[in-house]
Amino acid sequence: MNFPKSNTYKPSTETLLPIQWAEKACETIMAKFQPEQLPPERFHYHQGVFLSGMEKVWRLTQKEHYFNYIKSWVDSHILADGSVPKCKTDELDDIQPGVLLYTLYEKTGDERYKKALHNLVPLLKSWPTNPSGGFWHKGHYPNQMWLDGLYMAGPIAVQFGKTFGESDYFDMMAYQAILMEKYTKDRETGLLYHGWDETKAAHWADPISGTAPEFWGRAIGWYPVALLEMFDHLPEDHKDKKKLVAILQDLLIALTNYQDPETGLWYQVVDKGHLSDNWLENSCSSLFVQAIAKAVRMGYLDSKYMEYAWKGYHGVIDTLKFDENGNVLIGNICIGTGIGDYAHYIARPTSENDLHGAGAFILMCAEMSLAKK
Repeated sequence: MNFPKSNTYKPSTETLLPIQWAEKACETIMAKFQPEQLPPERFHYHQGVFLSGMEKVWRLTQKEHYFNYIKSWVDSHILADGSVPKCKTDELDDIQPGVLLYTLYEKTGDERYKKALHNLVPLLKSWPTNPSGGFWHKGHYPNQMWLDGLYMAGPIAVQFGKTFGESDYFDMMAYQAILMEKYTKDRETGLLYHGWDETKAAHWADPISGTAPEFWGRAIGWYPVALLEMFDHLPEDHKDKKKLVAILQDLLIALTNYQDPETGLWYQVVDKGHLSDNWLENSCSSLFVQAIAKAVRMGYLDSKYMEYAWKGYHGVIDTLKFDENGNVLIGNICIGTGIGDYAHYIARPTSENDLHGAGAFILMCAEMSLAKK
């Protein structure tokens, strides 16, 4: 396999390795925010995905200031009894940061972290569902399943099942993943629509299928990243593992058909790169690269697919800029976005160093640091 030649962006005369890019992104955010001040001011996945990336960097580098930063943020939200007062317990987005508690409990033995996990994860057992048993994404969006939701609930729940010997969480989240794919997959493209409303009551729902109208990049990205995180803890012989692997493979292979051949990036609305107002988006590109590379590393995809991962990785690196202090600026990140039509996604503002975009970038770089060239 001939991999694309490296065209890594060079700050001054230095060429950075993937793990160094990950560290640079971590350090940039750390320089801007004390951990307790990470926005928004609640227990939320924006901080959760960024700190999940940082946790992987800590594991790869063993630099304790990363661990301490994560711990300081978590400690600012977890009370002595394990309660999490600034968590919206009817939104899957606010369950996700709890995934950070496993490492903290493992390393410190502090029972607060265990108590917090037992306060958060069992909420899923009584979570409101659509008629088919699919989790509502948020309490004020009745019956709506969003692809994002698998990342918010899947990894934390499956790891809970493994850590505390509660195997019903394996079945719970495998069911959610399979249901989501069944009703959001487009058979022609192989892509997944952003969401699905079984009742078809949502303003965006197709009157026949109930699906969202478009394939939004970052939502699609959360889904395979979540599956691969779940696989880290799901028993190999679980009854649904083979089906989930096939779902993962089909989606990632389909995504390679929509990679921009010139830049290596993917578009905000994935299948409509031919439209002049569509634009290349860094967070989805980072998530796709991370998922492809991890799937190859774990043996779920042939190594030939690393060509797409390296091309995408270098494409994201090529967009980076730096401020006057040498901090990295990750741009072309779509801000938080609900479900809508094509015009809705295209009109969404972009930001620099948005936490979930920076988190996606760090996840990508951490994974690419493990890749074989």
